[in-house]
Amino acid sequence: MKIPRRIAQTLMNSLKGGVVPRVGLPYVTVGRKAEIDALLHDVDIIAGGGASFRFIVGRYGSGKSFLLQTIRNYVMAKNFVVVDADLSPERRLQGTRGQGLATYKELVRNMSTKTKPEGGALSLILDRWISSVQQEAAASAELDVTDPRLTALTERRISAVIGSLNEMVHGFDFARLLTLYYRAYVSGSDETKARVLKWFRGEYVTKTEARQELGVNIIVTDDDWYEYLKLFACFLQQAGYAGMLILIDELVNIYKIPNAVTRQYNYEKILTMYNDTMQGKAQHLGIILCGTPQCMEDPRRGVYSYEALRSRLAEGRFAGQHKDLLSPVIRLQPLTPEEMLILVEKLADIHAELYGYPRIVAGQDMADFIEIEFGRIGADEHITPREVIRDFIEVLDIVYQNPEIKVRELLGSENFAYAQNAVQEAGADGQFAEFEL
Repeated sequence: MKIPRRIAQTLMNSLKGGVVPRVGLPYVTVGRKAEIDALLHDVDIIAGGGASFRFIVGRYGSGKSFLLQTIRNYVMAKNFVVVDADLSPERRLQGTRGQGLATYKELVRNMSTKTKPEGGALSLILDRWISSVQQEAAASAELDVTDPRLTALTERRISAVIGSLNEMVHGFDFARLLTLYYRAYVSGSDETKARVLKWFRGEYVTKTEARQELGVNIIVTDDDWYEYLKLFACFLQQAGYAGMLILIDELVNIYKIPNAVTRQYNYEKILTMYNDTMQGKAQHLGIILCGTPQCMEDPRRGVYSYEALRSRLAEGRFAGQHKDLLSPVIRLQPLTPEEMLILVEKLADIHAELYGYPRIVAGQDMADFIEIEFGRIGADEHITPREVIRDFIEVLDIVYQNPEIKVRELLGSENFAYAQNAVQEAGADGQFAEFEL
C-alpha cells in the first residue's frame, strides 16, 4: 500500500489515540456502505436545492465520528462547504449564557472547503466570490479588470446575487454586510473587511458596537444564530458552491444538562431545525447530529423526552430487525468480524509502509487476533471498532520494536488477556473514552 508518510503517521497516531483522523480516511474505510449511500443520497438532494436532517446514533466508539469525517471529506470534494462542531457544556444549541452563540462561532470558525479543509475558509469564500463576479462582469462587458467602469457593473451583479436573501429572516442586513465587504475589497480597506468578518463570526457583543463600526442594527445572538446559517447556505449556493453541510457531534452533552427546562429549550431548537429542513423552509442545507442511543431514547432526559421529537423520530411498528436508512435516524450496527479483519489488514500494511519493514504479521495472526477480540464474553454487545483498532496497533508497535516476540505468543499471553478483560469491564459500564471513532 503506497501512502504518503505524513498521512500514514497521522492515521497511526490518531487511531491509537482513539480519535478520528481528518486525513487519510479512504485508506482505512471498511463497511458502512449502506449508511454512506444513504447520506450521499441526501447530498444529492441538497445540491438540487433541497434540505436534509439526520441523526446518527451509536454507542461510544461505534464509528459515528468516523462516518461524519468520511462524509465531510466526500462532500468537500463535491464543492460543498462544511461547518462542524462538537457540543460541550460551553457549546449548546440554546443557552442563557451564550452557549448557542458559542456553537455558532465554532461552526463558522471551522468552515471548510476543498481548498481549505482545515477550517477558517470564510474570508477565502468571500474573496473568491467577489473575484469570480468581477471576472464574469468583465467578460460580459468586454472590459479589462482594471477598467473603472467595471466597479459599477460588478456591484449590480452582486446586488442581483444577494437580492434573493432580502426575503429571508435578517436577510436585508446580511446582504448589506456582503455589500460592505465588496466595497472594502475594492477599496483595499482591510479594516472594514475585518469588521465584516468579525460580524459574520458572531463576535460583536452589543448592537451599539456593530452600529458604530458597520452601521447595522443587528448582531448574531443565542436566539437567532440558526437563521444566519440558513442565510449562509443560500448565499453559498449563489456564490457557486453546491450547498452547506452542518455536522454537530456529541449530542450527549444536551442529555447531560441537569436543568430540565434548559434541556427542553435545546430540544425545541432541534425541532425547529428538523421542521425547517423537512418542510422545505431551508434550501441547500444539510444537518447531521450524532449521539448515543441513551441520549436519544431516554424517556426522561433524552431527545425522546420531548414529545414533538419522539413522535417524529421513533421507529414504527415494522422496523424491528430491519434497517430503514430512509428514516431520519440512522442506527449504526456493529462491524462484523469479517469487516474488522479487512480493517486490521489495512492497518498492518500502513504500519509496515510507515516504518519501512516487510509486513511481519501473517494473515493467520490477524485472524487469530480478531477471533480473540470477538471471542470475549459480551463482545457481541460491548466491543467497538475503537477498542479493536487500538489493541491491534499496540500489537503492531510491540512486535515491530521487539522482533523476537512472535504475534501468536503475544496474543496468547496473560498480559494480553488481562488487557482485554479490563476493556470489557469498562465497556460493560458504558464508560468509554470521550472521543469517538
